[in-house]
Amino acid sequence: MTDAPVAALLKTPLHRAHLALEARMVSFGGWEMPLQYSGITEEHLAVRRDAGLFDVSHMGEIEVAGADALAAVQRISTNDAARLAVGQAQYSALTTREGTFVDDLLVYRLAEEHFLLVVNAATIAKDFVWITDGIQDIGDAVAVNTSSRYALIAVQGPRALEIVQPLTDVDLASIGYYWFAAGEVAAVRATISRTGYTGEDGFELFVAPQGAERLWTELLSAGAPAGLLPAGLGARDTLRLEAAMRLSGQDIDETTSVLEAGLGWTVGWEKPDFVGRDVLVRQRADGVRRKLIGFEVVERGIARHGYPVFVGEEQVGVVTSGTRTPFLEKAVGLAYLPSTASAPGTECAIEIRGRRVRARVVPLPFYKRPRG
Repeated sequence: MTDAPVAALLKTPLHRAHLALEARMVSFGGWEMPLQYSGITEEHLAVRRDAGLFDVSHMGEIEVAGADALAAVQRISTNDAARLAVGQAQYSALTTREGTFVDDLLVYRLAEEHFLLVVNAATIAKDFVWITDGIQDIGDAVAVNTSSRYALIAVQGPRALEIVQPLTDVDLASIGYYWFAAGEVAAVRATISRTGYTGEDGFELFVAPQGAERLWTELLSAGAPAGLLPAGLGARDTLRLEAAMRLSGQDIDETTSVLEAGLGWTVGWEKPDFVGRDVLVRQRADGVRRKLIGFEVVERGIARHGYPVFVGEEQVGVVTSGTRTPFLEKAVGLAYLPSTASAPGTECAIEIRGRRVRARVVPLPFYKRPRG
């Protein structure tokens, strides 16, 4: 009897560049990705203070087009895509009939009858099946998995605009948050989106795979005087947690509803129908029994994913995300607690290596970037 073959990890178009930078590579969602280059803390602080450069080409892209494309996107996603102008994006969710998460995603309106859906790397195949099944009875609308046509590079941090602007004729300052424009960056044709997953200002650049390494190299060179560093998955995770951005498969999944996750603002409540709407409308009226909360560890200790959470003597949940954040220098995390124990200031405890450590519920996000 022989062992079943192990599927080879996928590699982004920037794999060679990561090896040249001596990145520590790890398996993530079926991909071989950089965990860190110079170190998670250093990369995290670079993004908060100056800028970081991320390869996020493992993310999936699914396009929906046709005369009924809007109706299709409205059916399978929670947010109201009808409110999008061409050139605008929105955060949304794919939900089950129970109002729980299949995945979270970004929806881009490329044209009146053409949408780009950006989904998580580990769920590309599942999401594509979910989407195609969900729109099969809608008239003129087709979904195509176009992930192989894109590389995606993110420049994140307070100096992102300063770094990218000299490389493009597009007026980056005129691109609003969650808007995008087409143009060239370092002579590479790109869709320039003012979005990100770090809690900072920045841009995500969609380019053809063959242009990715050139663009990466030009951005590293242009950004070096401004303090830009290449940053890996480790810093991406600590940054998004400081900003209380949910991680699919950990903070949100098919057991957690949109309202339990505190993401009711991603629901187009005026839409007449979408998958899971009836349950979410009922939850909105009746309230939910548990909520995703942020907590700060009061005593010495770091809460990690999966650690038990107690209110009084009763275990009421587990930590979904937790770390000691490099910028805030606090041990924080996310967990689902009963709604009756979800108010800021509520005392709880995290069991860390057999010892219960005091914590308290705090408002989210933990970090919010300065404006202006």
